[in-house]
This record gives sequence, structure tokens and C-alpha cells, in this order.
Amino acid sequence: MERDKRARWQGIPVLLKRLYESSHPNSDMTQIHSFVKELSSLLSMEAMSIVTEERKTPQESTFPNTYTFDLFGGVDLLVEILMRPTLTTQKDVPKMSDDLVKDCLSVLYNCCICTDGVTKSLASRDDFILFLFTLMSNKKTFLQTATLIEDILGVRKEMIQLEDIPNLAGLVQSFNQQQLANFCRILSVTISEPDVGVDDKHTLLARNAQQRANAGPSRAEVNQVALLNIPGFVERLCKLATRKVSEASGTSSFLQELEDWHTWLDNALVLDALMQIASDEAEQSSTESSDESSLAASPLGHRLPQSMKIVHEIMYKVEVLYVLCVMLMGRQRNQVHRMLAEFRLIPGLNNLFDKLIWRKNTSSHVLHGQNQNCDCSPEISFKIQFLRLLQSFSDHHENKYLLLNSQELNELSAISLKANIPEVEALVNTDRNLVCDGKKGLLTRLISVMKKEPAESSFRFWQARAVESFLRGATSYADQVFLLKRGLLEHILFCIIDSGCKSHDVLQSYFDLLGELMKFNLDAFKRFNKYVNTDEKFQIFFNQINSSLVDSNMLVRCIVLTLDRFESQTEDMRVVEVLSECCLLSYMARVENRLSFLFRLINIINVQTLTQENVSCLNTSLVVLMLARRRGKLPFYLNALREKEYAEKYPGGLLNNFHNLLRFWQHHYLNKDKDSTCLENSSCIPFTYWKETVAVLLGSDRTCPYAIASYIDEAYMDLDRDF
Repeated sequence: MERDKRARWQGIPVLLKRLYESSHPNSDMTQIHSFVKELSSLLSMEAMSIVTEERKTPQESTFPNTYTFDLFGGVDLLVEILMRPTLTTQKDVPKMSDDLVKDCLSVLYNCCICTDGVTKSLASRDDFILFLFTLMSNKKTFLQTATLIEDILGVRKEMIQLEDIPNLAGLVQSFNQQQLANFCRILSVTISEPDVGVDDKHTLLARNAQQRANAGPSRAEVNQVALLNIPGFVERLCKLATRKVSEASGTSSFLQELEDWHTWLDNALVLDALMQIASDEAEQSSTESSDESSLAASPLGHRLPQSMKIVHEIMYKVEVLYVLCVMLMGRQRNQVHRMLAEFRLIPGLNNLFDKLIWRKNTSSHVLHGQNQNCDCSPEISFKIQFLRLLQSFSDHHENKYLLLNSQELNELSAISLKANIPEVEALVNTDRNLVCDGKKGLLTRLISVMKKEPAESSFRFWQARAVESFLRGATSYADQVFLLKRGLLEHILFCIIDSGCKSHDVLQSYFDLLGELMKFNLDAFKRFNKYVNTDEKFQIFFNQINSSLVDSNMLVRCIVLTLDRFESQTEDMRVVEVLSECCLLSYMARVENRLSFLFRLINIINVQTLTQENVSCLNTSLVVLMLARRRGKLPFYLNALREKEYAEKYPGGLLNNFHNLLRFWQHHYLNKDKDSTCLENSSCIPFTYWKETVAVLLGSDRTCPYAIASYIDEAYMDLDRDF
């Protein structure tokens, strides 16, 4: 006892000793519970302080009780007590009460947040993690279990296999909708690829090496399949994503207070715990059962303001949309697409758009990368997740027309008819029973809010990405005109030229969208010329393009491709008129300007620095050279590259680099898993011509005027470098 006082152990070792001695297969559970309760009260205050004061780095000095508890084997003892019923073959073992299980879980959770290393050691125990999942089938212990699992999976090095969870399908089917939404929070860790090599910033060399090392489907992919095989799983997620906030009474201005709190309530589970306390109180104050309807009817229904219910619902939807979004981007994409269409996810979201999704303009925030953990308020996370879902949904997929309503689909047909071009097959095949209803479709609503978005808002990035993905794939004249009629081109030009936009991410998304909107479209180039009607505006526009070619090269590619097509259609007087009047096309028609872009595109990348984000610079430079090859001008361009090197006093610099880049291109794009249709669709140049051009440029015959090797002097050759 003396030592206990000196060390300030608060009697924890003695309590643990008693707990250990009293816990055997046939022990008295009430006695065990009294010890656990006593320990719990010693630890919970420390955990509260870390949550409320946001101390992110646990230290022994700050949380002495928790540290002592772990030091004397408390964590292992509680795990053993929890798991004992599953490890014994005896029939009549005393059953642990729900409250005892809850208190054990609560102590473990407190240890995880207060003592470094506890979470990691629990995360390394597969048996314990799988056991925790089985506890989720009990409604009374669901919340505590879910919170603990989420913490443990967050630090685990290796992803768990959902198939290993005993009776996964039965477990998921036993959840009510509220539990399913919280379960999605846990699922998000099990179905997303680990960050390494997925982010745009990772080099393609590293990603290719990683893909070769992991040839089979990843654990995340196997987990996605396991979930898709659970009957009714996707349908229930669609219902959760699209359900309306129950119209309950109580409209106090609670939201502001909640937004101040959101750092603490960043976890839907904490909010659930509040709801749980509320419904327990309601249960005591009335004899009714505490389902949601009676909660609204009880006196407590008035004390839970509508705004709190809205934030609560939004937090759920963030998790659900995230899971749907990840599945839309996975290998089972087509199956998921069919299900989301069938269960009317898009019309459902369309009906929520004004009331919930974009019910007010949320103040702006810092822009996150795709995989960064977002610590934004629930409202902001919800908007971003919604926009990412739209982007994944319409990207290169014919279901994109479900984002429109019937009148808008008729408008697309009318545009094609007037232009005397056939309707796109995907449009003809769209099932009219599954499209949006109401006055506007989801795409049109999105464009309306996009045009009202404040200049500095980073939602602009996600909005532009979502609209651009609708246009991606084979260029559709009708799709472009549909958006041009809604003033989209003028809005984008305003943002690039007049709003003083400096954000690279936002500018890149606008340039990409502008490229898709204008490609091969006469009306778009006319509209451009009408808006950019002074030298000053044109200069600002070009300064923005030149400020970062990595961001703007897709637009440069669009202008080069369009110019090439228009020049081959000079029997059409409208084309001739646009070619002579449009400042953008006239600029690109001058060969020295095209060469200037080519030099810079090749210069800003090399094999070691290629990423998913800047590889487009390589493809744009290839487009310039393919079009030159078609017109018999390839030797002229290669010679210009050589002259540029000598002018810069760096012979071999550009051409050796370009040769290496093209070797990498072959290695990357001629891989059997690579999808070349994107390159083909976006350029309208058959992939066979891409391959031939690269092969010709890499030819080893130094007398051939189309081979890069012919333009590098022997002394400066460095062609076969190993990457």
C-alpha cells in the first residue's frame, strides 16, 4: 500500500488482482462487474479530458491511471473476461450481462484513446477483432463495440477480411438502418485501397511496380465482393442515402452550437450516444417503446431540435455515400451501377438536393486530396461526398443520362435532330422509369448552384469535376450544347479570367471541363470568341494557361485536336468563318506557338516524376506529333526539337528525355490491364495509331527521318537508360 501511495497508483494494481482472482469460468458475474465499474470510474475522467480538450498525443504523465491499468495487465485481463464464454466448452457458464460487456468495452476504449500502444496491440489480435464483430449483433452493446472496432481498424497494418467474420450476411441483415449507417463507417476502412500508390502524387513507376507485386485482387476488392453478395445490402444503402429527415418538431437554432461542437462530435457514434441517452430518458418518462416515432412524440422529441436531427442524418449519409462511391470505382463497377440505377439512387438524391444537400451555402474550407481524411464539418463532408459520387457515377458510363429528367432527355434528342446527327446510343437505351423526376434533373441543379458558388470556394473543384465526368468519353455534341445553353462556358471563362482565381486545383478542374465542353464544337468556339473580346482578356486567359501546363494541358490538347479537325472541313463556310475569327484557333494555328507548347510539355516531365496527374502532358505532346505525322510534318517537328536543344546549349536534353518517356509509355499503356479506350475516346484517334506513332518515334534506324534517334548526335545519346 505504501508503494501504491508513493507511485500514485490509486489502488489500481490491487483492484486488478482482485478482479483476476474472481474471474474464472464459474465466477460470480456481479462481483466481477463491481470491480470493473470501480476501475471504469478511475479511467473515464482521463478519457473525457482527451476528448474535450483535444489532446491528440497521449502521454504517460497526463493519464497516470490508464497507464497503470495497462502496465499491470488490465487490458489483457478484460479481453480474456470478454472472450471467455466463446472459449469454453462448458454448457452452463454464467452469462455476462449487457451492462458488464458495455463497461468492459468502455474501459478498453478509454485505454485506446489515452495510452499509446493499446490500440496497436489490440489491432494485432485477429481473434479479438472477429469476436468484437459478433458482439455487434446485440443492439444494447452495438454502439460501444462499433466505436472500439473503428478505433482498432484505424491503426491496423493489414486489412481484415470481411469473409472471416462469422455469419457476416446474417449480422448485416440483423442491423436496423441506424446501425447499418454506423457500420458503413467501419466498412470504409475495409474496402478502400490503402493510400500508398493510390494518390495522384505517387509516381507511375512506383504504382506499376506495386501492381506487379500484387497481381491478384487486393483485400479491399475481395471485401467489396463479400458485401455485394449480401442480399439487400446495396438496396438498403440506397434507401439510407435517399431517405428524408423525419419531419419532427422542435426548431431551435441548435445548429450553430453543433457546428462549434463538431470537432468533438466528429463521430456519428457520439451523436448516437446522445440520441440513445435521450431515448432512454424518454422510455423512463413514458410507457411507450422507444422506437423513432415515440421518440418524436415524447417530451424529449421537443428537446432534440430539428437541426440536430438534420446533422445526425447528414453524418449517416456521408458514410453511406462514401461506401457507394468506393464500390462504384471498384472492379465490380458495372454490377454496382445496375443496382444503383434499379434502386433509384439518383432520383432519390435529386429529391433531397434543395432541402438537404445544398440547403444553404456552407462557408468554404481547405481543399483536400481524394484520400485525405477530412476533418470538415458534416455539412461540408456531405457535399464533397455527394459530388464525388456524381463524378464516379457518370464517368465513362452510359448511366450518366439518369442525371437528367424526361424533358431534359427530350431536349437532348431535339438537339441531335436539329443538328441532323444520330442520337447517342446510351441516350436511346436509357430507361425512362429510372431517370430524375421533378422540374430539374440533378445535373441541371448542380450547374445552378455551381454558378452561384462564391469565387474562393473550393467546392468549385468538385463541382467542375462532377460536370466534366458527365462529358467524358466519346465527345457528344448534344451533351455539350445542352450545357452551353445553360451558360456554363461563360461561367467558366468568368472564373478563369475575371474572378482572379489562383487555386491550382480549381483552375485545373476548370481547364479540363472547358476542354471537354469545347472539343470539336463550333458553337463553343463562337461563344468563346464573343466572351474573350479584347486583347486584355485574351492575355489574362493565356497567362492562366501558361501559369501551369500540368493544369491546362488538356485544354491545349482540345484546341490542337479541334484545329486539326476544322482545317479538314473547310468546305463548310461556318467552319471557315470560325477559323478566321476565333482568336484561340488563330493562335494555335501558328506553328511556332504549337512548338512552344511541345517544348514545354516535354520539358516539365521525366520518367521518374510521372504521376497520374502529369502523365497527360506526355499524351498531349504525343497528340501534337501524331497530327504532325498525319500531315507528313513529323521530321519538321523533330528537327525543331533538336534546334531548340542547341539554342538552349543542351544538346540531347529534350530528345533523350522524350525517348525515355515514350519507352515508359509503351511499358505502361501496352500492359494488358490498361484501358486504352480513354485515350481513343478523348482524342478520336484510334489507339493503333498511337501505338504505331510511338513505335516509329522509337525506331533504331538512324537514317529514318521519323525516329528520334536520328536527331541526336552520337556523343549525346543516352537512350537505353533503365528506369
